[in-house]
Amino acid sequence: MPWVGRARSRVAPWVGRVVSRVALVTGAARGIGAATVLALAADGWRVLAVDACTDDPALPYALGTPDDLAASVAAGNAAGGVVAGFEADVRDENGLCDAVAWAEAEWGGLDAAIGVAGVIAGGVPLWEMPRDQLDTVLDVDLFGVVALARAAVPALLRRPAPRDGRFIAVASAAATRGLPMLAAYCAAKAGVAGLIRGLAADLRGTGVTANAVSPGSTETKILDESARLYDLPSAASFAAQQPLERLLAPAEVAAALAFLAGPGASGMTGAVVPVDAGLAL
Repeated sequence: MPWVGRARSRVAPWVGRVVSRVALVTGAARGIGAATVLALAADGWRVLAVDACTDDPALPYALGTPDDLAASVAAGNAAGGVVAGFEADVRDENGLCDAVAWAEAEWGGLDAAIGVAGVIAGGVPLWEMPRDQLDTVLDVDLFGVVALARAAVPALLRRPAPRDGRFIAVASAAATRGLPMLAAYCAAKAGVAGLIRGLAADLRGTGVTANAVSPGSTETKILDESARLYDLPSAASFAAQQPLERLLAPAEVAAALAFLAGPGASGMTGAVVPVDAGLAL
């Protein structure tokens, strides 16, 4: 479902504005996704901000809302970019294909796809984890990235050669560090890292790259939920395990994602870049 700031016209916000590259960002309503929309917009990108904008009955915490996505869109437009919102669940490959098709029809193509959407669940050993929570973690955190690749990479390849498309995903320090009572999350994020390496090999010679960022403990709703799962007083408790002795801001992770989307990362593919305050050391 496409919309731009809930305006009736999908065109008015960018009429008369000169912009260039086009990106699609999932999980765009809040956290790292919203920060990535803002970072790209500030660099002059056209950004299709995608989010499911609905809670999941398997998860005991609230997810992003339509109002959150509208705020992300408004912030991006205020920063100088051209941002539109699109409601789609990353578990729905057809919905992601619709989002990609919208970007191509309205903006002429796609230059970057950035998979940020993620959830967390656990708090018990894997064998005690409710099956619906297990499925949700794997379906959103891993197969949501797979679905984005299947929907977006063909559009990246439809750009004429020589092309310089970017497929980027958010993994986690959990991809390489085992976290107690979060085995499904660790598996999903390790899968994202492996997916990126394999996708980079598949994209050999096309001009399209595939990279990922692995954040450490970042000030997001997922970290708040992690604190609850571990029965900690707040997410701030996680700062002590990072050598920088603080939590990351979503903007710090978004800066790395924006870098990977830009010309400075032209020599990188198959990389999983840690932005983790040293957590994975």
